[in-house]
Amino acid sequence: MNDTLELDQETAALKMPPHSLEAEQSVLGGLMLDNQAWDTVAERLVADDFYRYEHRLIFNAMTGLAEASQPLDVVTLSEALEGRDQLGTIGGLAYLAELARNTPSASNIRAYADIVRERATLRKLIRAASQIADGAFSPQGRPADELLDEAERLVFQISEERPKSGGPIGMSELLAKAVDRIDELFNMQGEMTGLSTGFRDLDEMTTGLQPSDLVIIAGRPSMGKTTFAMNLVEHAVIASDKPVMVFSMEMPAESLMLRMLSSLGRIDQTRYVPVNWRTRIGRG
Repeated sequence: MNDTLELDQETAALKMPPHSLEAEQSVLGGLMLDNQAWDTVAERLVADDFYRYEHRLIFNAMTGLAEASQPLDVVTLSEALEGRDQLGTIGGLAYLAELARNTPSASNIRAYADIVRERATLRKLIRAASQIADGAFSPQGRPADELLDEAERLVFQISEERPKSGGPIGMSELLAKAVDRIDELFNMQGEMTGLSTGFRDLDEMTTGLQPSDLVIIAGRPSMGKTTFAMNLVEHAVIASDKPVMVFSMEMPAESLMLRMLSSLGRIDQTRYVPVNWRTRIGRG
């Protein structure tokens, strides 16, 4: 940790863009040692994430070979780069051999790829911050709100460009998770595995609302879909003590709250009409 802090301080003092040549070399060398690691790296990195120009050329060549289902090794890479007239630019066959020789193992290639991606994100933040500062120093007649929108766009763009979680999952990993799930269900002895809906028959059929499930309530207009959904919300909040967020695209928040109060108070919603409530309460 201290070594990393000292390296970051030295980089900041020299005003050099954040990068790790060692991590970049380990990623490229690891791919030549273990072609099976390509999917792990490809879902994390693109060529522009590499700081060194030669490494970007090598990774581009690897991408082309992988898409053609060709092996990634010193020979195939040298041929691919020579075909692009880039072999001499990256240092020739000797540099490719050095990458493979100086990488002891590909077992940590995911960690190396994460380092490369992190440094690339930092460089993008620096470029975005520089553009934001230039715009603030020289707005050229643009209002502050417009500059703020541009700053948000630049930062959000970096976030959107980051690789998303997920991706292909191997059968061995899926099988292990399935066995663990079966063991968990066996030990529960028939207990509910999800969040109770508050409707006994529905809970018996579904064993509750399961994590990560997308549940769609379908029906014709005015059939009670919103009321039913709000009943699920009420039960989750009150009975299960779970936080719930409601997004409504067609009904204002006040109307949803009135429906919930009606349900909890066992009040007919049709009685929410503009009349003299004191008179109505007196009659009731």
